[in-house]
Amino acid sequence: MTAIYTVNAAPVPNWTPPPAPDDSRVLTGKHARLEPLRAEVHAALLYRAYIGHDNVWEFLPYGPYSSSSQYHRWVRDMEQDPALQFYAIFNIASGCYEGVASFLRIAPEAGSIEVGHINFSPSLQKTRAATEALYLMMAWAFEAGYRRFEWKCDALNRGSRRAAQRLGFSYEGIFRQATVVKGRNRDTAWFAAIDAEWPALKEAFGVWLSDSNFDADGLQRERLSDLTRLVRVADDPMAAQQG
Repeated sequence: MTAIYTVNAAPVPNWTPPPAPDDSRVLTGKHARLEPLRAEVHAALLYRAYIGHDNVWEFLPYGPYSSSSQYHRWVRDMEQDPALQFYAIFNIASGCYEGVASFLRIAPEAGSIEVGHINFSPSLQKTRAATEALYLMMAWAFEAGYRRFEWKCDALNRGSRRAAQRLGFSYEGIFRQATVVKGRNRDTAWFAAIDAEWPALKEAFGVWLSDSNFDADGLQRERLSDLTRLVRVADDPMAAQQG
């Protein structure tokens, strides 16, 4: 899909900045429950989900962790960082905590918020709970009044770039030499969804998450990426590549 942009200088009448995420609010769906991350409650259980899967830390600026206590310290630091709102993701089907995600770059005055620090254990990946967890965060942001919901990732992280596109984020380009992570350069791929796109994205998620979209073996009938295709204004050329 070729991006066709029109510069938007429309007035924003009666603009009221939305609230910051509430660090006591639980986000609950049918398949996933997102609880504000607490070291004493979640760290040991999450660490257990990551044991033996060091690859999940490949594109993150921290980890892997060699002990539960080391991971506990990291969770405690994230819990106490006022610029972040982390959630522990509980997979209702398995009855386990299996991943984390965070709001960050929270800018109510601009109506912009980002989802990031996404780290799903293998048991959570490619499940309805994983998709619903990110849907719940997107739903909270837009329904709270945010105008822009961002996703950024290492430009080498093809899996994350495909996930962003599948979820309905539009590709906005590459920031070259954006930072240094674990001793190497990181170019950053940018994606975003905006409030005008939310009604159609919400409908797409509703169709995909519905029980009728899955057969008796749990296989999807319609792909979410197909349902969000008409909403995205630009596709990521790397995400479209096979391999």
